[in-house]
Amino acid sequence: MSNSVNKFFFIALGVYLLASGHNSYAADKQIKYNMPSAVQTDYMQGLLKLALSYSNKHYTFTTTEETYSRPRLMESVKNGSVTLMWGGTSDQMEQDYLPVRIDAYRGLMSHRILIIRDGDQARFDAIKTIDDLRKIKFGQGRSWQDASIMESAGFNVVKSTKKPGLFYMLDGGRFDAFPRGANEAWSETSAFPKLNLAVEKQLVLVYPLPTYFFVHKNEAEVAKDIENGLEAAIKDGSFDNYFYNSKEVKDVLDRADLPNRRAFYINNPFLPKATPLERKELWLSIDDLRVRATKNNH
Repeated sequence: MSNSVNKFFFIALGVYLLASGHNSYAADKQIKYNMPSAVQTDYMQGLLKLALSYSNKHYTFTTTEETYSRPRLMESVKNGSVTLMWGGTSDQMEQDYLPVRIDAYRGLMSHRILIIRDGDQARFDAIKTIDDLRKIKFGQGRSWQDASIMESAGFNVVKSTKKPGLFYMLDGGRFDAFPRGANEAWSETSAFPKLNLAVEKQLVLVYPLPTYFFVHKNEAEVAKDIENGLEAAIKDGSFDNYFYNSKEVKDVLDRADLPNRRAFYINNPFLPKATPLERKELWLSIDDLRVRATKNNH
């Protein structure tokens, strides 16, 4: 009897361990995203990992073997060879992928600062009206939502498929200004030290364009875990802590001086109706930044 009990015990233990091992393996989930380029910070990857840290699953992370162009990345997420990406939203983006409708940059990317040629500042100092601004040629990515937004507002837009080429085109005089998110302008000019580029000092172009995570359509569970994690991080203050202590964001708030720039507001006719604009805790305005700047100075 004792031998039978022992035999049963070890068989049961073996089945349990095998099952436990299998479940542990099944719980591992690999997230694949685009390899960051030389001009990108790790802000979005860090926010992704913060969000998924709230899940009870074990997520691992890997990148593509090289940095994909935007069109290639979009196709790769669509066919499932890459799990997710991030960027500005549109109706088409929200049809093709699963959007996580929480703006990763709290509206900061909706404030566009111009990269210009070093030595051209006086030309931009003279810009006082939106019509003055429309006389400028702007560079944009061919597949970027920004290009469509600016064209719809009557701006002259020169497009390129590959983002790095835009910096060389600006330096070579193909256009006059390259609007970038307020968190991007300085890091990007620093990444091209041999080019004759500078960050414009007086102006900011503002249009609503939230930066979302976009997930492959068959990865609904991943999208939900990201959404739940971001909501939890907002609730417990971790999102604010991550955002305001990010070197990228701190540099912007210190250097951009957004509240004192001449702001030009344009409409985004491509903003999906599901955009949660009513959730004020998700967005920063220039007035919010002014209040924060005032508090920091006292």
